[in-house]
Amino acid sequence: MKVFVTGGSGFIGSAVISELMSAGHSVVALARSERSAATLEARGAEVLRGDLEDLDALREGAAAADGVAHLGFIHDFSNFAHAVEVDFHAVQTLAEALEGSKRPLVIAAGTLGVAAPGRVARERDPAPAGFGRGRTEDAALGFAERGVRSVAVRLPPSVHGAGDHGFVQRLVDIARTKGVSGYVGDGTSRWPAVHRKDAARLFRLALEAAPPGTRLHAIQDEGVPTRQIAEVIAKHLSVPTASISADDAPEHFGFLGPLFGLDAPASAEDTRRLMSWTASEPGLIADLDSGHYFAEETRSGLR
Repeated sequence: MKVFVTGGSGFIGSAVISELMSAGHSVVALARSERSAATLEARGAEVLRGDLEDLDALREGAAAADGVAHLGFIHDFSNFAHAVEVDFHAVQTLAEALEGSKRPLVIAAGTLGVAAPGRVARERDPAPAGFGRGRTEDAALGFAERGVRSVAVRLPPSVHGAGDHGFVQRLVDIARTKGVSGYVGDGTSRWPAVHRKDAARLFRLALEAAPPGTRLHAIQDEGVPTRQIAEVIAKHLSVPTASISADDAPEHFGFLGPLFGLDAPASAEDTRRLMSWTASEPGLIADLDSGHYFAEETRSGLR
């Protein structure tokens, strides 16, 4: 299969490319810069220059491919509404290019907001209306009735592994800077997670065989108590742990404050049964405890 990939130079996208190529598929990846293009070519991918707002490039890439994996997103939390709008139009464009072909379109979505706080999010739950990328997820899956094998792979807020500069690394950097490893409230809020290699394998399986209109959950840890996460970080940095009130969380954690206090467990029970997918990489706590998050060269913050 020749797969067109967006977001292929990112943390998760690069793992998806490696997974696809290891399974014998070829990859054409979207690249918005010379640096990204060079990185992708070094991994063995063909490059198509453009970005998520270049709809002509998206159409070209999708039309020439046997399937599409859409992992690109503008990670600008200062203008999140714009990023979500760009994502919506990108997915619409990709789906329209595949319309009537029965070729797969697998998009990255999220589990946050899928269920009410404290309830386990499941694949059968609809996308959250008015929350993040829920509208995009619904739009993509709607193309299942228009001859596209569209699939949404919902990712947890923490996709971890070596090279991560996302939420987990951000928590480590905050604890290092402030001299205390914090958690919100009593620290019982549950935080779902998956290793990026396990997530990448699910993307490949979805491209190869997931039924049209399917929602899949790339969930390894259904819900790790946030206090447990803080305690592992504290141990490696030799700093104390501390409870941060919900009111003080935005100041302490920045934009992560409102998120880290959410009780947002998620299940992958239906995904495991449907796709014969099981996680084989270390879970979040074991990965944190392995030490790579605390190496000096990882201190580049969230990207």
